[in-house]
Amino acid sequence: MSGPLQDTICAIATPVGEGGIGILRLSGEKAIEVAAGLVWLRSGKPLASARSHRLYHADILEGAAGRSPGGQPHPSRPIDEGLVVVMRAPHSYTAENIVELHCHGGPFVLQAVCEAMVRAGARMAEPGEFTKRAFLNGRLDLAQAEAVLDTIRSKTAGSLRLAQEQLRGGLSQEVNRLRDTLIRLLAHVEAAIDFTEEDIAFIQPQELADGIQRTMAEIARLAETCREGRILREGATAAIIGHPNVGKSSLLNALLMADRAIVTPIPGTTRDVIEELVNIRGVPVRLLDTAGLRQADDPVEQEGVRRSQAAMERAEVLLIVLDGSLPLSEADRRLFARHPDKKRLVAINKCDLPSRMTQSELAELTALAGAPEPERAETVPIIHVSAKTGEGLDRLRDAIRMRLLRVNFEPGEAALVSSVRHQAALLKAKDALGATASSVERALSGEFVAVDLRAAINALGEITGAVSTDDILDRIFRDFCIGK
Repeated sequence: MSGPLQDTICAIATPVGEGGIGILRLSGEKAIEVAAGLVWLRSGKPLASARSHRLYHADILEGAAGRSPGGQPHPSRPIDEGLVVVMRAPHSYTAENIVELHCHGGPFVLQAVCEAMVRAGARMAEPGEFTKRAFLNGRLDLAQAEAVLDTIRSKTAGSLRLAQEQLRGGLSQEVNRLRDTLIRLLAHVEAAIDFTEEDIAFIQPQELADGIQRTMAEIARLAETCREGRILREGATAAIIGHPNVGKSSLLNALLMADRAIVTPIPGTTRDVIEELVNIRGVPVRLLDTAGLRQADDPVEQEGVRRSQAAMERAEVLLIVLDGSLPLSEADRRLFARHPDKKRLVAINKCDLPSRMTQSELAELTALAGAPEPERAETVPIIHVSAKTGEGLDRLRDAIRMRLLRVNFEPGEAALVSSVRHQAALLKAKDALGATASSVERALSGEFVAVDLRAAINALGEITGAVSTDDILDRIFRDFCIGK
């Protein structure tokens, strides 16, 4: 991202399209001066006299044609009327002077006002430049800046809660606490290096080793939260698999509460993978309705089966659907041989019809579905549902959530890592501390210990931006929309 901080930048801050209100934003040292060239306050007072964080009724002009004796611009041709608010530095989003114009939300109106801003001396902002300025001016740290984008992209209450926790500094506080612990240890080590001839022990080797091990364990624990954090932030994928006519498409429609997939009694109706995003107990889940798994002569159906197999490969959870109105078949049994490493759950559909599965077959299902994850004690859930009547769907939603998140997990109760970048930095810090612990154990000189401690401190600093490069910043802010 280029562009010096001294420039005054402008952008449309509301989404493309028609709306009741559209907002344009100016930020920079000369934001008020630039806005004064196209804003005529209805009160007759100059914009420079406006109180901070107050809305004023104004005409928005194509540009000032001249000045009245009171200092106001003579009204040139008006573009629109609206409201204007001045937010003076440092009490603004970017910690710079900000002026926002609230006018009618038509695309042509907004574009005309934006062009007037450029003529008055501003330049168009680049993607994420307002938030980048907030970071560079110390208004936000890097983890909080990323949480701004996560807030905008939130798909469920859980993902929003996680983003807001990070925006309020929950993750940053935890990372800074760990970093401060390592900085204190480094200070002791470096003091011992500086006064090595005096033979002063600033910290005992065992105390240093214990501090390193405790911090390394906390970093590892925080890094392990990335799975839940990423699922809340980005969502998870669940493939609905089974043989033709077991009710996979009906189950998709029932979970979506909409007729998304075509349902007929004819086997092989679903020929392609249908993807839909659904909120399941606060978790964004992308459901994949797949073609029935069977041997087929029809080339189109064969392609559908191939795509179903590809969907199973990329899914994090397999929802195996069986027809409870039929006895358990050999084809049903073979389903459980597919991807035994995946998280799975079983939905026995059509429980509104008389069941033809015997108790021994249900017991066999329980054995076939034995939990693939060694860390979980429970077996894979087997839920009786009816896509037609809705019976059992709430239990199925609960089971899907439990396959994705820890038992009793609630977002916002503790700091969570939600991006691969954060996790990579934590693992880098953990590895550096491992090297530090090895140096202490082998009684190597303080210089070796200090080098690895600094590496761990810098790795943690990458999360909050205490240590950053232009490459990291460009990679983060390029995903933002213009105007934010």
